[in-house]
Amino acid sequence: MALPLPHSSSPVRFADLKERVILVTGASSGIGAATARLLGAQGARVLLAARRVAACEALLDEIRSAGGEGLAMAADVARDEDMHGLVEAALTRWGRLDGAFNNAGVLGRGGPVAATADTDYDEVFDVNVRAAFHALRHQVPALRRGGGGALVFTASMAATVGFAQAAVYTASKHAVLGLVRSAALELGGEGIRVNALCPGVVDTAMSDVGFGSPAGRDAFVARTPAGRAGAPEEIAPAAAYLLSQASSFVNGQALLVDGGYTAV
Repeated sequence: MALPLPHSSSPVRFADLKERVILVTGASSGIGAATARLLGAQGARVLLAARRVAACEALLDEIRSAGGEGLAMAADVARDEDMHGLVEAALTRWGRLDGAFNNAGVLGRGGPVAATADTDYDEVFDVNVRAAFHALRHQVPALRRGGGGALVFTASMAATVGFAQAAVYTASKHAVLGLVRSAALELGGEGIRVNALCPGVVDTAMSDVGFGSPAGRDAFVARTPAGRAGAPEEIAPAAAYLLSQASSFVNGQALLVDGGYTAV
């Protein structure tokens, strides 16, 4: 039997995020939206980016109604010029960039690795890996201008283990973790921390599509010690932690938030 989702009357607080400028990609739904909402509640100035800009604008209205500040922009993170534009927008609006939650990603099509088409491979690696490379290329100089900051990339528990029928997605997340660890070694001395957030199964639209059927999803969740999928609101505090000074000595790490799935 699935355990009930815990509730807290004392929302997590990261006081140092107040007035920090943070870019969130994939902010239109799921983990990205939950994290952007939490960052806004902390007083951060949040740049919301996604291909579905209308959803970002609706979320921005919500953040502003609660007293927060931000900006919503359309962006395809696989396009180098779009990532450049996001960073420039932050610099133009607020004069700096203090951190980024590079969360946008795709699952691609599951299936046998030998039957995977080049087009499927390209889609997954463009959005999951090429976009992470673009993020580092454009965000690092902006953080240097401000004397440091924190970058967080959404990988997956699939970055640490293998999954049959999902070889391309799994390989892409291993690649993201490799970028994170290498960048952390390069940049740690400059006050720039780079970490990966590795969620397990989370109740999102993308997750529902990825499992193909409710039965497939339920079978997967049943193998999770928590006995249930996570909620986006349970992943968001981990992202905020990695973006805040509460994690000032955490660098180059893969923070697993997976209900214990990988504790084998």
